[in-house]
Amino acid sequence: MNNKVKGYILGAVAAASYGMNPLFALPLYSDGMDADSVLFFRYLLAIPILGIMLKARGRSFKIEKKQVFPLIIMGFMVALSSLALFLSYNYMDAGIASTLLFIYPIIVALIMTFLYKEKLTFQTIFCLFIALSGIALMYKSGDGSTLSFIGTFFAFLSALSYAIYIVGVNQSSLKEMATLKVTFYVLVFGLFLFVARILYNGNIVMPSHWYLWVNLFCLALFPTAISFLCTTSAIQYIGSTPTAILGALESVTAIFFGVTVFGEVLTVRESIGVVMIIAAVTVVIAGGKITKPLIRFRKMFPRLPINRSK
Repeated sequence: MNNKVKGYILGAVAAASYGMNPLFALPLYSDGMDADSVLFFRYLLAIPILGIMLKARGRSFKIEKKQVFPLIIMGFMVALSSLALFLSYNYMDAGIASTLLFIYPIIVALIMTFLYKEKLTFQTIFCLFIALSGIALMYKSGDGSTLSFIGTFFAFLSALSYAIYIVGVNQSSLKEMATLKVTFYVLVFGLFLFVARILYNGNIVMPSHWYLWVNLFCLALFPTAISFLCTTSAIQYIGSTPTAILGALESVTAIFFGVTVFGEVLTVRESIGVVMIIAAVTVVIAGGKITKPLIRFRKMFPRLPINRSK
């Protein structure tokens, strides 16, 4: 299996596992836990899991001095993205929030355009318009009700933070750093955000039932340790933009669990909006790379000559 195939598989696993956030987080919310408490335990439990994996592979915990600052920044970005997403769950359905989060690939494209001078094509601009149209359809439903402005803000903030992380890992000294070590230290430094917030608020909420600790452990394992590890590895194998396109599985997974497990309702209007966003972002990231496969596919079915004889 070559590195490109590995990268695509890892990207898909990362996206699908990250989409499990609502599956494990919403029962904890129902138990009375807040976002800070859930995320504190999520990161706290994920760190030793990654530490054991790091040690089992014979990796050193040592990092270079030049890597410390980028790791702190990336840790803060990941933690901020997690916090904003979990806060958005308080104001809107998890499936909708995860779909809004999926605009992060477009933000990645814009960051690469304005900061790294990549060309902004007409195709990207058009797809941005389609994505915004899809968001507009979701923002106002058929009965006239609108999504929470606060919830939408948090979802966009989560997307922005995650986009910065995606670009930062691929554009800094961390690109050459071992994947497992990057993920470990990103979570270590990210944990400080939740520690600071809990100390400031002076309150931490514990699960009231033993079985809810299973939810916290699953949050630490699937959408945290596995997702971040696979994301960072995929970025290093295939780059930021191909990894981002696979993020479509995040919203699909979240919507699936939201509808089937938690009884969330997705209207026809919202469904169209979801499809528009996913389609627009997919085309943006695929870019010119999608043209050649389509042409190859078309040549498999050549147009037959029309017989005009009577």
